[in-house]
Amino acid sequence: MARRDAPRNAPRANIAARAVRPRPFPPTMGSDKFPARNPNLARKVRSVFEIIRAGGLVMVPLLLASVVALAIIFERFWSLQQRRVAPDNLVAQVWQWMRAGILDDRRVQTLRLGSPLGQVLAAGLANRAHDRVIIKESIEEAGRHVVHELERYLNTLGTIAAVSPLLGLLGTVFGMIRMFGALKTHGVGDPSALAGGIAEALISTAVGLTVAIPALYFYRYFGGRVASLVVMMEQESLKLVEVLHGERERDA
Repeated sequence: MARRDAPRNAPRANIAARAVRPRPFPPTMGSDKFPARNPNLARKVRSVFEIIRAGGLVMVPLLLASVVALAIIFERFWSLQQRRVAPDNLVAQVWQWMRAGILDDRRVQTLRLGSPLGQVLAAGLANRAHDRVIIKESIEEAGRHVVHELERYLNTLGTIAAVSPLLGLLGTVFGMIRMFGALKTHGVGDPSALAGGIAEALISTAVGLTVAIPALYFYRYFGGRVASLVVMMEQESLKLVEVLHGERERDA
């Protein structure tokens, strides 16, 4: 009986031995079997940090200025869209409300909250019972507030455009001071001692110009954009005044 049971118990012993056998661990990151996913990306990140560190102390305000400039540029691109500032056919809509006799305070408030142009037109509609001079004065007063809102953050962007080259020049001066200090200490026989000061001077100048040139460009661009929107709102406001006094028909 023992001889017959031995073959039956042998497979069970082999299964138990395989279950107890430890399994090898998977290869880790960076090993030969499983290399790093993107070593070039890590190398580029290290090189960027090395450039920033070589630029000296002025790199900190320059990087902050670049972040602020980018935020202002994206925000102004979003806020100065024509469909958000001066929607089409707004005066025509007011004319239709007036002809239908449904122009009330609720619609005037909705017009005021809808867009900057609506805010200007609502100021004139709120004084529609008065003469032409009062209506124009209320529109002009509201227009000054709207223009100030449209020019928001542009002074900050212009300041960044003006200050960034000066910060780069300051970094150049610091780099030259560092270079001459190394020259005094090590002499002209060790070029590597001068490399740090030269790198600081060149990097700070390049970064300052890199921040200043786009900031100046978009400062001028948004200034022209605001000017064109203001002219458009003035034309629409004049149409409203003429509509209120019966000097313009529904082709407004």
